Order: sequence, then C-alpha cells, then structure tokens
Amino acid sequence: MKKIWEDFKKFAIKGNAVDLAVGVIIGAAFGAIISSLVKDVIMPPISLLSGGLDFSNKFVVLRAAKNGSAVFNTPTDAVKAGAITWNYGNFITLMINFLIVAGAVFLLVRMINRLREPEPAEKEPDKKDCPVCAMKIPFKAKRCPYCTSELSEAAAQ
Repeated sequence: MKKIWEDFKKFAIKGNAVDLAVGVIIGAAFGAIISSLVKDVIMPPISLLSGGLDFSNKFVVLRAAKNGSAVFNTPTDAVKAGAITWNYGNFITLMINFLIVAGAVFLLVRMINRLREPEPAEKEPDKKDCPVCAMKIPFKAKRCPYCTSELSEAAAQ
C-alpha cells in the first residue's frame, strides 16, 4: 500500500498532472463564460433579427404525449408530459457555442505561439562583393565566378 501511495504522490506532484488539472479548471470556467456569451450576448440579436426566433426552444414532437397533447411551448414541457422530442434548436445553439469556443481557443493559441516565437537572429552574411564586378560571391572564393578575376588574399578574407 505504501508503494502505491508513493507512486501516486510522484504522479500527482509531477508538473504534467498539475498543469492538466489547472487546464481543466480554467477550461470549465472558460466554457461557462462562452456559454453565457452565446446565450446572453450573441443569441438575443440573432433572435431580434430573425423576428423573435429563440433557437433553444425549437423542437419537433416525434411522438405525442401519453395524454394525447402535441402542442407544447418548450421541449422541457413536452418531455414532462411524456412526449418524445427532437430538439434541433438546442443543437443549433450548441453548434454556435462550439464555433465560438473553437475560434476563441484558436485565437488564444495563435497569440501564445506568436509570443513564443523567438526573434529571428540577424544572420551573418555569407557572401561578399567582388571588387571588380560587384557581384555577390562566397567569402572563401579566390576567383570571381562571374568576371573570373583573381582575388587577392586580402579580398578573399
């Protein structure tokens, strides 16, 4: 039992497990924020533009309730009455929610990647100008490949 406890402590204290836990907690909070953004900020203008359409309450009754009623205001009312519903409006809302979350995560990762990219180091030039024809030639060249002039040792360095 002691060995299992030691192994568990090693696992739990490792950076990966702690990082994962922090990521899950932040992800859950981020998900709640995005859900509120969709429900409270994005969907009301869409509803206004579409003439009061509220996607979350759109559904089709597949099988009427046991009491024979087939007219309900919300999918919850229909399910409580015993009807079987197809809640396509809720699916649309969740798809919009997913697209917003995916876009936000993409922008966040893109921003982090830009911060992580090192500044490109200034590369030392690997060529020099030929003193006769002014073309770019390798530093170690003893003869210019363009004008075939011989380069002195001072010019070759």
